[in-house]
Amino acid sequence: MGELFGTDGVRGVANQDLIPELAFKLGRAGASVLEEKTRFSCGDRNKIFIGRDTRISGDMLAAALAAGINSLGIDTVDLEVVPTPAVSYLSRSRPVIGGIMVSASHNPIQDNGIKFFDSRGMKISEEMESEIEARLEAELARPTHEKVGRQLDGRYLIEFYLDSLLASYAGDISGLSVVLDCGHGAAHRLGPRILKRAGLERAKVINHSGRGELINVDCGSTNTAELKETVLAENADLGIALDGDADRAVLIDEQGREIDGDYIIYICGSHLSRRGRLKGNRVVTTRYSNLGLAEALKKSGVEVIYAANGDKYVLEKIQELNLSLGGEKSGHIIFKEHNVSGDGMLTALKVMEVMIETGKSLSQLAEGLKEWPQLLKNIRVKNKELLEENSRISEVVAAGERDIQDGRIFVRASGTEPVIRLMLEGRDRPLLEKWGEQIAGVIGEELN
Repeated sequence: MGELFGTDGVRGVANQDLIPELAFKLGRAGASVLEEKTRFSCGDRNKIFIGRDTRISGDMLAAALAAGINSLGIDTVDLEVVPTPAVSYLSRSRPVIGGIMVSASHNPIQDNGIKFFDSRGMKISEEMESEIEARLEAELARPTHEKVGRQLDGRYLIEFYLDSLLASYAGDISGLSVVLDCGHGAAHRLGPRILKRAGLERAKVINHSGRGELINVDCGSTNTAELKETVLAENADLGIALDGDADRAVLIDEQGREIDGDYIIYICGSHLSRRGRLKGNRVVTTRYSNLGLAEALKKSGVEVIYAANGDKYVLEKIQELNLSLGGEKSGHIIFKEHNVSGDGMLTALKVMEVMIETGKSLSQLAEGLKEWPQLLKNIRVKNKELLEENSRISEVVAAGERDIQDGRIFVRASGTEPVIRLMLEGRDRPLLEKWGEQIAGVIGEELN
């Protein structure tokens, strides 16, 4: 992978790291690669979708991307503010050569990002990312006259995505009581519409102003405190917390407890297996999933397959093994038969389907998963690139692993932030806390 792309596209502080001049170049280079690699013919004029979340910098970056793409003679179709899974779904279901989402997902409001989807609706490969970086300064075509690309209005296409969500679940969920936290993000309009179209009369929506300066601020999937309070106050059956681009969801049960991606995979995986609807009787997740997930699913006859960290790698493994379900602890869940992207609203609808089919509450459905104690730490550093070559960090991690024995320790650099992510898991929480403090201290000393 090159210098620009991380685990989920290109990210940085908008107008400082991620500047419009770079977005323009990414638009040109990205469109060139998508056009070359596409499997579709779009007729005389190729097209690329552009969507964005509510961040204030989204307009600036989307405009720069569009200008770059148009300068190559390719049309852009502006979806405006939409969830990332809408860009993915439309990119594979309409005659376009790809899509681009402008979003930094769950990151702070000053950040923004650019992620590319190919004509199959999938996040582009590392090889394509490298090719885009190689073409940033290349002399590419500059057509003139009527061959210059145009900007088209694509807002009407969102109805196709909405219809796909409403067709994704079985049963009548209209009797459930739901609280939706949009996190002031990309689903602030679409999320409430889905609940209304699904017939959920007892639905309350919070943090749906669409104000970009509030995205992910003490709300949504990164902070569920307000949602928990509202679920309890409304006596609701569940709460749904979306992140900034609505490609993941964290749920809250009727008792105010958080149901993360591990629980969602357990609930849906075990239910689908019992109904004979889980392909291969296997699910895909990453090494960051709790060891209790594999333990619980094994009792249902379901095997857990591990992929590299990142939802696009989860999807690659699902595709490779012809499976139907996978995801991450963070709440990125992929129901392959419906979409090839994590989708927060789809995830919520599928869990509600299980609730209706079983007649059980969300807390009852989650009972079968007993998590091992797990400790997560994010250490902000100045030089995350030096992690792999630092012997002192390697030595203290090795010492911790020997002491914890039946548990594990993961240390990795974030692909989207100047952060080192540390995870410790085992049966003895005090032991995890001891080593967590020690390892985090060494990382801080060595990389700052």
